[in-house]
Amino acid sequence: MDKNTLQKYDIAGPRYTSYPTAPQWSADVTGEMYASALTRFGQNDKTLSLYIHIPFCEQLCYFCACNKVIRAKDEKVGDEFLDHLFKEIDRVAKLIRQRKLIRQLHLGGGTPTYLSEIQIERLFSKIQSVFDIDPGDEIAIEIDPRTVTQNKLKVLRRLGFNRISMGVQDFDAKVQDDINRIQPYEQVAQVHQWCRELKFESVNYDLIYGLPYQTRDTFKKTVDLVMGLRPDRIALYSFAYVPWLSKPQNKFNLDAIAVHDEKLDIFIQSRENLLAHGYQAIAMDHFALTTDAMARAFNEGSLHRNFMGYTLKPADEYIGVGPSAIGYIENTYFQNTKILPEYYEQTAQGRLPIERGKQLSRDDQIRQWVINSLMCRFKVDKQLFFDTFGYEFEDYFLEEGRHLHDCIEDGLINENSQRIQVTDLGKIFIRNVCMGFDYYLKDKNGQKRFSRTV
Repeated sequence: MDKNTLQKYDIAGPRYTSYPTAPQWSADVTGEMYASALTRFGQNDKTLSLYIHIPFCEQLCYFCACNKVIRAKDEKVGDEFLDHLFKEIDRVAKLIRQRKLIRQLHLGGGTPTYLSEIQIERLFSKIQSVFDIDPGDEIAIEIDPRTVTQNKLKVLRRLGFNRISMGVQDFDAKVQDDINRIQPYEQVAQVHQWCRELKFESVNYDLIYGLPYQTRDTFKKTVDLVMGLRPDRIALYSFAYVPWLSKPQNKFNLDAIAVHDEKLDIFIQSRENLLAHGYQAIAMDHFALTTDAMARAFNEGSLHRNFMGYTLKPADEYIGVGPSAIGYIENTYFQNTKILPEYYEQTAQGRLPIERGKQLSRDDQIRQWVINSLMCRFKVDKQLFFDTFGYEFEDYFLEEGRHLHDCIEDGLINENSQRIQVTDLGKIFIRNVCMGFDYYLKDKNGQKRFSRTV
């Protein structure tokens, strides 16, 4: 890779957890529209993915731009939250009017394990009272190794949770101190051992490269330690420096943050290290042991992606409950209010707490399909595109021809009459490849809202 290529593609761009991306959403999508969609959903046989957002964390991590509320450990906080969350779940269930099958259940945050064992059991019982959960499907939860206990893990496993995801980020003491997340290796190793003893089917680690004071040498030590524990899956995220969205990031010393080729060196070294030790790159930012079901799904072309991440168990529709949670029904995104007091007020009134969303046009759906194919399979099958939408790929994306030509010239993709195939270099810059199909980025000023792609 030459530096000209790096400089060309090291620009601000979306991560494409959705298309159209969140800056295009608006208050034109309302709770009334969501209620109508839920009612129609209840009149068909489509399956469901359910995401529950628990916003609380006991301590602020300075790097984090997620929707969270910092609260000292207090059962009253969790009880009050569950009271309001159950009101939203009841409202949703009443509109659907039938017991839907959940193909995928994910508890995220925040820190879902902020809730006590009793509160987690109450929540799971509530879900079971209105939906059917297939224990063979994906039942996942995010945990904080600093605060989760062995007994809480036992409760999760007994309830049927089979996938654990834990934030590790970096084991270096200086990095941990600067990001305000002190989490020694021994602590993570202990939690990992408990998860293995309880036979969770999948254990995932989140790592972040590009944090303050990281170097190639220090982060290599982190990756080596992680590989020694052998989690089934690893998400290797680029640090999203977005101080205009996350004010705590303003605390960082900018001179200590690796940028451009230095940051890319950290990623490439880590990627090569993982590939050399039994992990496979299975889509943007993600690696899995070659024996893992997610690696097999990627190789078979059956990997899918939604707001809960990459998944083996895609459902027809997605519902999100809790503050800031996102649903996707009938080709429309619906997002709840992010502000906790507003969420409490609206759920107390029996209202669906929808703040904004986006109803997809036919063009949005077509571009979403292409971007998802690139993000999940690193390719676009042109015949499948024609079979799905009735258009020849080259005709529909005539204006994107220049972008595809540049990607070919720079070695990011190969193209023939049957398919577009992303190269190894292109996998590193997959966000940039996708950006060429993003209609809304024709306004270049929109890129200022995103983190950098490298």
